[in-house]
Amino acid sequence: MSLSITHATMNDLDTLVPLFDAYRQFYEQPSDPGGAQKYLHERLVDGEAVVFLAWDEQEAVGFTLLYPTYTSVSMRFFWVLNDLYVKPEARKQGIGRALLERAKAHGRETGAQRLQLRTAITNTTAQKVYEAHGWQRDTVFYTYTLTL
Repeated sequence: MSLSITHATMNDLDTLVPLFDAYRQFYEQPSDPGGAQKYLHERLVDGEAVVFLAWDEQEAVGFTLLYPTYTSVSMRFFWVLNDLYVKPEARKQGIGRALLERAKAHGRETGAQRLQLRTAITNTTAQKVYEAHGWQRDTVFYTYTLTL
């Protein structure tokens, strides 16, 4: 394996869409390549997100997507690592770790206060990867959601 991580641009949209669609299906959403294309286009063209693609030779095998946000208490910005996905056949090869490391480097490069992520309570595989790489589970705050 020859792994590389690149900062995705609009030119990578056609490569990113199938990975993003597969990621959504992992979280039990219906396949929607057209919707994925539109959503990602809007995020990338407006600079609302940063996406890193993992490549094995010429094949894209994973991605992570980060959104900037802010915290009033410390008056700083931080990155939400909202999505991380590696193709099933490419897992257990260090790709997820490499994407996490690239996200961490990006956070430092941009002067962010921290990186933050959420994952499904049932996604114990991902939790083990995160914790093995220094991520700490929040034991202070609860997350509440109001569906509109």
